[in-house]
Amino acid sequence: MRTLVVGGEALLIELDSADEVAALHAELLRRRDAGGLGPVRDLVPAARTVLLDGVRDPAALGARIARWEVPPLAPTQGPQVTVPVRYDGPDLAEVARLWGVAPREVPGIVGRAVFRVAFCGFAPGFGYLTGLPERFHVPRRGTPRTAVPAGSLALAGEYAGVYPRSSPGGWQLIGSTDAVLWDPEREPAALFAPGVRVRFTQEDDRG
Repeated sequence: MRTLVVGGEALLIELDSADEVAALHAELLRRRDAGGLGPVRDLVPAARTVLLDGVRDPAALGARIARWEVPPLAPTQGPQVTVPVRYDGPDLAEVARLWGVAPREVPGIVGRAVFRVAFCGFAPGFGYLTGLPERFHVPRRGTPRTAVPAGSLALAGEYAGVYPRSSPGGWQLIGSTDAVLWDPEREPAALFAPGVRVRFTQEDDRG
């Protein structure tokens, strides 16, 4: 863990893995909710960092956090959402080939994974999900698509994600969902938020 003061009221904490980011983010939320963190306006996790903004004394808080014993995040910790998926993506066969399985086996592999929203970005409602075992990581497409349909379930590297709206993208598309990822009229507007666990179920298996 490395701490860096990046402004008069901001502290950046650098970590070595997505698991460490998730664990620290959860611990920061727990301590803030318990009143033991002090004034912090925003907690923003990313791939290997957590940014704390609105901090009264970033250097002092960084020194405190560096001494913490942060427990690992339990697989069942945090709220969970279930997203039904149709496995009809144009890259399903290619992903199955990379995994060395038949396309019909992909839903089971994805359905057994314990996904968690590591951080959000790219577009409102887009969450970067970790949890797919390393042997199932796949590269981005060599040629990105100019338009990926909204609701596409996609994989790239260590991440899975669902496109909340149509946009360009280079991830491997394996399925689609009707779940609404972003709705400004909803509270909260985003279905996915850092720390939320996500389970993907094959649409025919919802009942």
